[in-house]
Parts: sequence; C-alpha cells; structure tokens
Amino acid sequence: GIYDAIQGVNENTQSSSIRFNRGVQLEYLLTEHRSDNTRSKTLEGSRADFHRFIVEPDNVQSEDYYQSMYEIIFRANNVLKYVDNADAGNKNKYTAEAKFLRAYAYFNLVRLYGAVPLVTTVVTSDQKDLLFTRVDVALVYEQIVSDLKEGVLYLDNAHKSRASKAAAQGILAKVYLTQPTPNYAGAKQLCEDVINTGSLALQANYRDVFYNELNSEIIFAIQYLSGNPDESQGFSSEFTSYSRQGRQDGLNIVNPNLVQDFIAYGGNRTSVSYAAFGDDANLPIPEQAEVIKFLPDGSDISDPNLPTYGDQPGNAGNDWIILRYSDVLLLHAEAIMQGNDTNDSNAIDSYMKVRVRAGFDAVADRPAVLTKNALLVERRVELAYENQRLFDLMRFGEAQSVLSALSAANGYPFTATDLLLPIPQREINLSNGLMQQNPGY
Repeated sequence: GIYDAIQGVNENTQSSSIRFNRGVQLEYLLTEHRSDNTRSKTLEGSRADFHRFIVEPDNVQSEDYYQSMYEIIFRANNVLKYVDNADAGNKNKYTAEAKFLRAYAYFNLVRLYGAVPLVTTVVTSDQKDLLFTRVDVALVYEQIVSDLKEGVLYLDNAHKSRASKAAAQGILAKVYLTQPTPNYAGAKQLCEDVINTGSLALQANYRDVFYNELNSEIIFAIQYLSGNPDESQGFSSEFTSYSRQGRQDGLNIVNPNLVQDFIAYGGNRTSVSYAAFGDDANLPIPEQAEVIKFLPDGSDISDPNLPTYGDQPGNAGNDWIILRYSDVLLLHAEAIMQGNDTNDSNAIDSYMKVRVRAGFDAVADRPAVLTKNALLVERRVELAYENQRLFDLMRFGEAQSVLSALSAANGYPFTATDLLLPIPQREINLSNGLMQQNPGY
C-alpha cells in the first residue's frame, strides 16, 4: 500500500487535477522544471508556472505532490501502528521498510517546502494540530536520518523495487550531504559500503539503464505495468511534443543550455537523452528537444518525420528510477571533495567510472584535479530528467546564481524565495491560522 502511494494515480485514468494523489508522476514539474534543465512547451495552465517561477499557493500540482507525500507518510505510520501483529521474525524488517519509505517522503518534502509538519504516528481527531505545525528543518532531518539508519541495520538487498539496505545507505548518504550541516565522512562511508556490496555495476550500454528494467545499476525504482490503467504511468507520454501523445502540449522540453552541455560533456549519453524533430532537428542547438530517456515502453522514434510511441503511450510501464549506482559513485566523489576541488584519486576514480561508461578515455580524459563545476556538470548530463538537478544546484550552493542567470535570460521573475515552493493554501486554510506560509508568497 505504501508503494502504491508513491506510484500514484495515472492522469490517463483520472484526469481531474484536484488531489488525486499522483505520487511521483508529477514530480518533474516541481524539480526539473524549477531547474535549468527543462520547461513546459506552452505558457498555458498551472504546469507552465513552475519553469517560470510563478507558482502560487493554490497550484494544484504542488498541492497534489504535497498531499501524495503525506499519504505515503500516513500509510507508513499506519503500518508501524500495527507492526506488533507481525510475526516476530518479520517485525524489524517491516518496521525498517515502513520507516525507509517515510524518510523518502520527508526528504522530498523538506527539500521542496522547507520546514514541514513532522508526523510519526497516525493522527487522531484531537491531534490535528500535528498536521499543521511546521517543524524546524534540522529536526525533520534528524527524523529522516533515524528512519534510514533502521533501514541500513535491518534491510537486505533482496529487492530493487522495494526498500533495501543499499537504497537506505545511498539515500542516507545523499541526506548527509544535503542536511544543514553536511556529514561528509558519514556519506563517504555509506557510498563505499554500497560500492563494496559487489552486486551493483554500471550497465555497459547507457540506454539499457532505462529499458532493461531492474538491471545491475538500479538500486531503488518504482515499478509500473504497461497497458494496465491502474498500474501504469502517464509522464512518459507527456514528454512528447512534436507528435503529441499525452494530454498536455509537451512537458519536460529540454532547455538549449542543457543541450549544449550534452554536446560538450554527454558522450554516448547524448543520443539517448534527447531528440529533435521537424525543423528543430536541423538546428545546431534544438529549441524544442524532447526527453527520450523514458519513451513509452521503449517505443521506436527512428522515423524523424513521424515518431511513434506504441499502442498505449498514456498507459506506459516504464519504471521510475529513484536511485542508481552511477548516482552513488558521483555522491562518493562529492563526499570526498567536501565542497572543494580535489586531487584525491579515490574521488577521481569514482567520477571516471561514470565518464568512461559514457565513452570518455580512462587516461586521456582523467583530470589531475576534480573541480566542483566538473562534478556538477557530470551529474547534470548523467542524471538529466531524473529529478536531481535542482537538488544538486542547491546542495552545491549554485542554485541562486544559476537560476538567476536563467531567469534574467528568459524574463522570469526568480528571487531567492523561489528556491522553496509555497505551502499549499489548502493546508493553511484547514489549519485555521496555525500554519504560516513560506516567505515570498
């Protein structure tokens, strides 16, 4: 049931925009669109507000995501409430699994909304204030760390589409690097523990990462089933625009400056990360390039004049990848760097493993010094459209400058307060004045 809340309801099944618990299916709007990676094709509707930094407290997609994360938390808390009924031999594992998923939801919430209500029990009718009492960011991170540590202690590596020890280690490493006071040593050790499991490996072919599902590189992914309205996803079809397959005009359109980074640093990832069609295909830097990491069910777009996306692109079965091995390798380098450029060979080794898979030479392209900028660019082209870029910019301390420059070039009204989303107005209304809005909204 908790995984079902993460998976969310396909918009192709329930088209209403009002609180249908889309889970992670709309996450790209709140993350990629609020970075310098992607945007909406049109300026119409509330989805187009994210890339222009004009999201309002009543934005329905933000409200749905906020509610979806708390639905995950509620279901996790409900499992924990009754976990004593489990067989004694399963209790620790079930507890750790529920807490891992609760931590995952809170990590998303605290990065997107800042201080949020911290609810670790099922709320009764006389405890409703807990749902609207925002807790300091540091305390939220304390709970996330505590929950993930149980995952590290009690989970195993039997699954990739359920919580695992490696997933808990990898996400905890990212938490350590993100929290107000980074724990670089802790993150480094966790990444090395994941690397040393011996069961993970980079796929030789980058495309296989996304279409050979639950492969050797995947650490944690949310599964979907093709053609099943209740178990499929609709985001893959929304990434199409030239031959529109989704309900929208085209979302996650690739920004030209990301195309430039792919051309310069992408290597063999470039041809399987974006595509341009029609007149746009003839431009050196396409203006309307489409995301092709998540083509509905790996559909064939080889005909540049008429790309096709399968029989049911709106009911796609592509899994959503939350954590994979290359991310951990790059986090390992980041943890060693501790916010500075480095000549540490271990950091450069982890960085180069990802680069070599992309087609770069292990000797000729190996840097003597790994810079923060090089690592940030590498994470951009390796993990594009996987909802990591905004969080990377914030963690590296570059969000303000990068997004200010993007906004100045495009006429967007970005300010520092836009790094956090507004608390949904519905929550504030239900709180009867208890809950306060984020600055700037």
